[in-house]
Amino acid sequence: MTQDRTWPAVSVVMPVLNEERHLTDAVRRIVTQDYPGELELVLAIGPSRDRTEEIAAKLATEDPRIVVVANPTGRTPQGLNIAIKASQYSIIVRVDGHSLLPADYVRAAVETMEETGADNVGGIMAAEGVTPFEQAVARAMTSKLGVGNARFHTGGEAGEVETVYLGTFKRSALERVGGYDETFVRAQDWEMNHRIRQSGGKIFFTPRMRVTYRPRPNLRALAKQYFHTGRWRRVVGREHQGTLNLRYLAPPLAVLAMTAGTVAGAFGIWPGWLLPGGYAVAMVAGAAVEGRGLPVSAWVRLPLVFATMHVSWGVGFLTSPPGLGQPTPNKP
Repeated sequence: MTQDRTWPAVSVVMPVLNEERHLTDAVRRIVTQDYPGELELVLAIGPSRDRTEEIAAKLATEDPRIVVVANPTGRTPQGLNIAIKASQYSIIVRVDGHSLLPADYVRAAVETMEETGADNVGGIMAAEGVTPFEQAVARAMTSKLGVGNARFHTGGEAGEVETVYLGTFKRSALERVGGYDETFVRAQDWEMNHRIRQSGGKIFFTPRMRVTYRPRPNLRALAKQYFHTGRWRRVVGREHQGTLNLRYLAPPLAVLAMTAGTVAGAFGIWPGWLLPGGYAVAMVAGAAVEGRGLPVSAWVRLPLVFATMHVSWGVGFLTSPPGLGQPTPNKP
């Protein structure tokens, strides 16, 4: 029956910036998909500081299914919209330059979409690290202590959800809501999925779709990632009232509590030190549990990774400027 059926043609879109390290592997995983239907890959290349553009051009000469377009801003939502506009098929698979797809990813996406009628389907963001630091980050990103209970991070049963990692969309759904909102430099996936749900669409999670994700390679890059994620998640909350819950508020509340405790302790109110101290003990204890099975070199880094993710996200959320995400007024 699989051989007799007609499989829809699929467009894979990938915004790319400074991905010299991972781009070739990411593209190979796409063009070697075990998918019976037609497939194209559109790479939206930003102004990279490494050999990304050179590598993309070479890959395109090796496979006529690969199309390269320019993304002058280098920003993700602009790159996605440019790639989608340059694509030709009715199903759009979003992929990142540092994500590695399993061979059956596109097939699983199409089958899930047909079975559920969903406008967007996605699966698990399976973080996997190479270095000890990356391994610690990967474990934190797949644990409830690190990122809460989002199914695309921690897994779970198939079903309707608020958002998914990356996503495979019906082009009609993207056109219905006007594509990605280009003011959202970060959190554009959550914001897009919210608008799809508001328009009557369905977002569906399935553990069949599992994407290998390469975490940030050092503490500075990790802190920057979560700081900006926190900032932009607050923008989503301002734009779409009622979308913030305890999972999103926990990091900023923890930062406020630890700051208040530290200030109190510094002024001689010694019980105040129990707040930052208790948090530190909780992270060490949590790492002792969540880090089981990790190499020791990764395990010892886990408490610092947890704290960096929580505090950076919380500080980003608390310091998110009111004008962030608002269109810039035209100057006279």
